[in-house]
Amino acid sequence: MIELYYWPTSNGHKITMALEEMGLPYEIHAVNIGKGDQFKPDFLAISPNNRMPAIVDRAPADGGAPISIFESGAILMYLAEKCGKFLPTDIRGRADVLQWLFWQVGGLGPMAGQKGHFTHAAPEKIPYAIDRYTKEVDRLFGVLDRRLADREYVCGAMTIADFACYPWTFSAFNRDASVLDAFVHVRRWVSAIGERETTKRAYAKAAPLQSQQASDEERQRNLFGQTAANVAGRIG
Repeated sequence: MIELYYWPTSNGHKITMALEEMGLPYEIHAVNIGKGDQFKPDFLAISPNNRMPAIVDRAPADGGAPISIFESGAILMYLAEKCGKFLPTDIRGRADVLQWLFWQVGGLGPMAGQKGHFTHAAPEKIPYAIDRYTKEVDRLFGVLDRRLADREYVCGAMTIADFACYPWTFSAFNRDASVLDAFVHVRRWVSAIGERETTKRAYAKAAPLQSQQASDEERQRNLFGQTAANVAGRIG
């Protein structure tokens, strides 16, 4: 059994998508990031970066003590190796998947997150920041579109690279359907993955949590007002 510490964000959806595709049994523990659950000592013990998702594998392959893992990219790699699927074992195939996984965690995710923040969450509109991140996300979608021009999925067959890239792309598209107008291959890929029953089941996990959203003030403080004191367990 995998214990998944989760909230319905793009990074959270990565892991439910992977677990549904892999057929691994899991149990969700909600981490309401808007209300500050990520700063609780029990959660910090498994996710010292005070971010979700995180997992605890109660039945690791070596038969030893439970293993806890934070960071969505590391979790995807671990789960793929656990189930023996979605990450090739040959040197070239593995390298291809990992470079696209890290492309997402180091590029698409952070840049799309900053675009979303300055466009929708920032208390004041800063034109330079909005323009900067909008252009960079557009560039990244261009990279992804070119990659998908001659293959069904990011690395040919479905892999953890798709689980990593899809939620951030879908989120951008869902917020503004015109954002992918110029990227026909990305649109095709988003549509195909979104129609999978596994994807639908993964996203359905968000439904019971939708009514638990924090107030705007509380959410702003817990998501965007963090300091070293938060990590020390002193929530202000």
